[in-house]
Amino acid sequence: MIIGVPKEVKSNENRVAVTPVGGETLTKYGHTVLVEKSAGEGSGFEDAQYEKSGAKLVAAAEEIFAKAEMIIKVKEPLPVEYGLIRPGQVVFTYFHFASSRELTEAMVNSKCVAIAYETVQTEKGDLPLLIPMSEVAGRMAVQEGAKYLEESTGGRGVLLGGVPGVEPAHVVILGGGVVGTNAAKMAAGLGAKVAILDISLERLRYLDDIMPKNVTTLMSNPHNIRECLKTADLLVGAVLIPGAKAPHLVTRDMLKLMKKRSVIVDVAVDQGGCVETCRPTTHENPTYFVDDVLHYCVANMPGAVPFTSTLALTNATLPYVVEIANKGYVKSSKENREVLLGLNIVGGKVVYEGVAEAFGLPYVPVERVLP
Repeated sequence: MIIGVPKEVKSNENRVAVTPVGGETLTKYGHTVLVEKSAGEGSGFEDAQYEKSGAKLVAAAEEIFAKAEMIIKVKEPLPVEYGLIRPGQVVFTYFHFASSRELTEAMVNSKCVAIAYETVQTEKGDLPLLIPMSEVAGRMAVQEGAKYLEESTGGRGVLLGGVPGVEPAHVVILGGGVVGTNAAKMAAGLGAKVAILDISLERLRYLDDIMPKNVTTLMSNPHNIRECLKTADLLVGAVLIPGAKAPHLVTRDMLKLMKKRSVIVDVAVDQGGCVETCRPTTHENPTYFVDDVLHYCVANMPGAVPFTSTLALTNATLPYVVEIANKGYVKSSKENREVLLGLNIVGGKVVYEGVAEAFGLPYVPVERVLP
């Protein structure tokens, strides 16, 4: 198979979908790997390393899209790439379709095979290709929240961990999954008072067992969320419904409960955000205010630490890339349910129910589109 690795075009996105080690692995299986020049530089991988791995360097993304049978990316295609995607071409990346009708319709119209990292799912319900970036994003959420609580960046001027004689900051985390757990670890480690909310009592019991004493677990419901907002210095949105739009747990009206110049970091922004006033921002312009509350809603947070993020991501994605390349998407989907669940759009049909529901589009069970 011819596998294409274009350079990411999203603002300040320095990750790359395949490392030189991945290129070496794929070429050993007999595949041709086309890598756009300088695609890996932002993550610390030079063109010469790719050439040494057996990959072939290509000057322009247009050539990669024209030749490759499978495109491997990190972030969703942007409008400049829509017209380059061909019918039947496999595109394997983070799509987060439920947050963008434009992207969904573009991929439907392209008649490509869109396999989404975020919906590949194990029998136990784990999301193996989302977990590494969720771990990074959860830890970064607190790191960024601490920075934007500083007065010079627009915050309340609060030190997350406080000092002797001065109360530490209050951190509220909505969601006890991978993002929320990693955010709680970071915030607790810095000495903050942490409240983590989730709808699963079983999950809350687990978190109560593993977290230090400065972390409180609470059942997520409107009353508890409102009470927590009153004391929050930093709110972290960490809600995920796989493949579907995140619910708005914090409404515009609820912002009036929060302290002036408190900070919201909504990690769920790439699924529409769990805060109603959330809208995607970039690393260049990461924040904005609504009702005197500072919002940080960067949709590709792990892109700020591309060396760590690229290695963490490709450790997880490479086995799936190899399987799809070796067998083709049809055979690998039929033999591996994890890959099957990654299929979101095939040949112009939406085959993932959560995406169809998000925009009222016709849903076709994936089994019907596989030859």
